[in-house]
Amino acid sequence: MRIEVLGAVQAWHDDGRPISLGGPRHREVLGRLVAAQGRMVTTDALVDDLWDDPPSSAVGALRTFVAALRRAVEPDRPPRTPPRVLVTQGTGYLLRLPREAVDAHRFQDALTAARRSPDTAAGLGETLALWRGPAYADLPGSSWVEHERLRLEELRLQAVELRADALLASGGGAGLAAELAGHVAEHPWREPAWGLLARALHRDGRRAEALATLRRARTMLVEQLGLDPSPRMQRLETDILTGSPDLDPPGEHGPTGSTTTRTPLGPRTTVDVARTLALAGGDALVGSRRDRLTAIVAAERTGDVTLTARVIGAYDVPAIWSRADDPDQARAVVAAAERTLRRIGPDGPADLRARLLATVATESRSADTTGAALETAHTAARAAQALARDLKDPALLAFALNGVFLQSFTRPGLAARRDEIGAELLTVACHHGLPAFAILGHLVRLQSASALGELGTAAEHAAAAEALAAAHESPLVPVLTAWFRARVTAARSTEPGGPTAATAAAAYRAADGDLATSGMPGLHRGLLPLALLGLRLLHGRPAPTDPGLDWGPYLPWAAPLVLLAQDRAAQARAALAAAPEPPGDHMQEALWCLTAHAAAALDRPDVAARAATALRGARAEHAGAAGGMLTLGPVERYLTEAEVCAGTAR
Repeated sequence: MRIEVLGAVQAWHDDGRPISLGGPRHREVLGRLVAAQGRMVTTDALVDDLWDDPPSSAVGALRTFVAALRRAVEPDRPPRTPPRVLVTQGTGYLLRLPREAVDAHRFQDALTAARRSPDTAAGLGETLALWRGPAYADLPGSSWVEHERLRLEELRLQAVELRADALLASGGGAGLAAELAGHVAEHPWREPAWGLLARALHRDGRRAEALATLRRARTMLVEQLGLDPSPRMQRLETDILTGSPDLDPPGEHGPTGSTTTRTPLGPRTTVDVARTLALAGGDALVGSRRDRLTAIVAAERTGDVTLTARVIGAYDVPAIWSRADDPDQARAVVAAAERTLRRIGPDGPADLRARLLATVATESRSADTTGAALETAHTAARAAQALARDLKDPALLAFALNGVFLQSFTRPGLAARRDEIGAELLTVACHHGLPAFAILGHLVRLQSASALGELGTAAEHAAAAEALAAAHESPLVPVLTAWFRARVTAARSTEPGGPTAATAAAAYRAADGDLATSGMPGLHRGLLPLALLGLRLLHGRPAPTDPGLDWGPYLPWAAPLVLLAQDRAAQARAALAAAPEPPGDHMQEALWCLTAHAAAALDRPDVAARAATALRGARAEHAGAAGGMLTLGPVERYLTEAEVCAGTAR
């Protein structure tokens, strides 16, 4: 049999007789199994895909649909013999058919082959003729149907453009300009289509129309999306202006043309400005995040997946902190990047996929991501790094390493690993002239050295980051290094002849004043109270109890010690019992140490045992120092307290 979904869902026997598939639900079950491409789909997944609010009879109804489909596709199957096409496997069903028996699979395979062998791409016209209308045209607009329609339509548009590119490269394609003009009119946001139309017009001797086409494309991109044309489009404009022979098919030579230089592309675009402002801090940083999301929303509305991927991936702004400043906005960016990745597919342009994956890793900050989403972010970080290495793109590798760094807080005790990431970032950035990422590399190494108690090394990286920041107008860096110097003052306040605790507290408060207006609430909120608590613990004093302190996200772990300082032991025990496991971020060692200290003070060996287990890998590090901004002292002290309380001390 064969199945067709590139249009209405229909099926045919080998002898050409149509198969009656039944009602809409029957066709939807068959279509969903086609979309799985030979993989098993569980009964639960099928129920969820078929019904928004599944009735109690959904599983029974699904089995009825499957039985009817089996009778339709294998009418001559003897009773009590196992089906060979619609097969039960494990907890679900799958279609067992050769890929050439399904039009969508034949189309995808032909496109993949054409990408691998461009010489065959000109023959994609026969494959494109498989399309009879929108994919799954007669099925209701459920989420899986919409996803498949968008995915397959994007592949169809890529096939149209790949075929046109191959025809132009080979010197063929008579009448291609008219065909591409219609393609551009229907899909005006597809930048590759504009470039192909300009090439086709130039091939037909219509040089002025080709340049006018590129100007129209640039105007749309800049004015309506805030995005510059890609380097490829810019090179094409130059080639047409100069009459480059690169535009001629093999064996031909174009006109010498003019040597006029390409006109400027106009002012910097919204995305470019947003990237620049993001490094300035304050209101500019807040505004850049807002403008970025606006540009992403506008790009998605065009329906052009390549353009959307470029807009999302263009914001490669270095990020140093593992808690998002605007979690809702970060989640929206991640969702857009994941949607775009699905539409591009695994065979899409590697550079765009790498940038989208790096975006997922960078925006999925550990403090705001858990469970499957966290694993997705870790996988995205590793995949982006691998793609960037394969592409030998240093700027892309630096962006990917940023994501790897932000996903390196899976457990306490990974400061040495982060130092390796920072060292590679520095090497890449310094060798290839990437100052923003060189600053990031120094800050990452500052943080790791701080966590390892190597304050001299950390101070060297602080000074190097400040020097680069002064040269490249990055005013946020001194805000961060001021906190580092306050952290050093706090550590030395315990040494004979060192500064007083009051001096250290004043240094923390001064640093906090600048941070408050930096535009980084994810970093600022709760940091000063946590720093003051750490300072008090260094000096063996109880937690601060000032009611005006905003503990922010750190309250669940500080509360037991604050309540103890107020002689409210019962409430402290309840708060300790209610405190969740610390999130995987810069402060996880600090929060586990607070848990260990409170458990020892309240004689809770069960909680102490959990804290000791978590902290053993960080025995040689300093609590709270992973961010380079505060310290609670050596982890060893709190780990020993926990082990004694739990009865596991050696």
